[in-house]
Amino acid sequence: MTVTLVIGTQWGDEGKGKVVDYFSKDADYVVRYHGGNNAGHTIKVGDEVYKLHLIPSGVIQGKTGIIGSGVVLDPEILINEINELTKRGIKPKLLISDRTNIIMPYHKILDGAEEKYLGDKKIGTTKRGIGPCYSDKVARKGIRAIDLTDKKTLNKKLDHIIPIKQKILDVYKIDKKLDKKEILDAYSKYGEKLKDFIITTHVELNKAIKNGKNILLEGAQGTMLDVDYGTYPYTTSSHTIAGGSTIGAGIGPKYIDEIIGIVKAYTTRVGEGPLPTELLDKDGEYLQQKGHEFGTTTSRPRRCGWLDLVVLRHACMISGITKLAITKLDVLDSLKQVKICTHYQLNGKKIDYFPANIEDVKQCKPIYKEFKGWDEMDKNSSKFSDLPKEAQEYLNFIEKELQVPIAVVSIGPGRRETIEI
Repeated sequence: MTVTLVIGTQWGDEGKGKVVDYFSKDADYVVRYHGGNNAGHTIKVGDEVYKLHLIPSGVIQGKTGIIGSGVVLDPEILINEINELTKRGIKPKLLISDRTNIIMPYHKILDGAEEKYLGDKKIGTTKRGIGPCYSDKVARKGIRAIDLTDKKTLNKKLDHIIPIKQKILDVYKIDKKLDKKEILDAYSKYGEKLKDFIITTHVELNKAIKNGKNILLEGAQGTMLDVDYGTYPYTTSSHTIAGGSTIGAGIGPKYIDEIIGIVKAYTTRVGEGPLPTELLDKDGEYLQQKGHEFGTTTSRPRRCGWLDLVVLRHACMISGITKLAITKLDVLDSLKQVKICTHYQLNGKKIDYFPANIEDVKQCKPIYKEFKGWDEMDKNSSKFSDLPKEAQEYLNFIEKELQVPIAVVSIGPGRRETIEI
């Protein structure tokens, strides 16, 4: 039995979909334990491309996917994903935690209203209702998956919630009347469609562990979007670090054997907030275009910069990362030189940690180490020594500085374009 956790070490979009799909070959269960359909994981198998937002990536390999209690779930989006995969010949094996909180129509309305209200101080959310849903969860005003299967319970909860949400909409001057009956009918129908998937998943997972099954925990977003340890307040509303996995999946931390940190070979970010190594020149444009850096969920262009070891040290430390998976190394092909940020300069001092104060982060100036670039690498490379010498030096420096071994290097989007070390 092994329990392996895959998490992002940067601001998300590190290529977790591909890495999870790759490691799913040895898994029995693949678990999404936090986040919602603000995440987008892309998987390429031959000429087929799959874009998933809620369903765990391992279902493409035929594995059982679990949506844990730490996820906030939009049932309409999930049903559409199930139907789309079924049309493409994949009938997903799926289980949903009965404790998963449900994104309701008023959450999506409020998400947009709050962003508009904040103006130039907006967070840059996907406006999918994620934050407001997590807020209701913590405030104990949430609707959970189990509630969708019982119309009387759902009706009673909506009787209490709808008037409060209506008053909040009025405060934001949103001219929208919430129709309780319409919401009740729609979400009861979602419950009917999903009821066979809804179980007490943490019991299922703990039984699987005792029976020697292999579990793969699939993180969404990245470390720097963690609500506590990211660039607060420009973060998501859940815990993207290793500690969030055991809560969202419902298993004990002692069961986790490996924590694989996914590292994009450069840095990207979607939305607002500081990005110390951001490139606003031709190199940044090159990375954006060659890396196809446009959001899977929103299609928004991603901001691009050089690799940031201050961020990676932070991620490795707080999650106890045991192995690294480097993705999109091929995007750096054909650059005359590439850079890695090793430290920041803040108020005249050299620092190697990520500050908590967002205003300090904005003032941080990256200190770089330069590396000679390399020509286009052979996409048929099957071992580390097949890579250009300069690319090997780049990777060896990362490994030495972080003191964490590199286990996997991705040199393209396909399954086969992967080197195990």
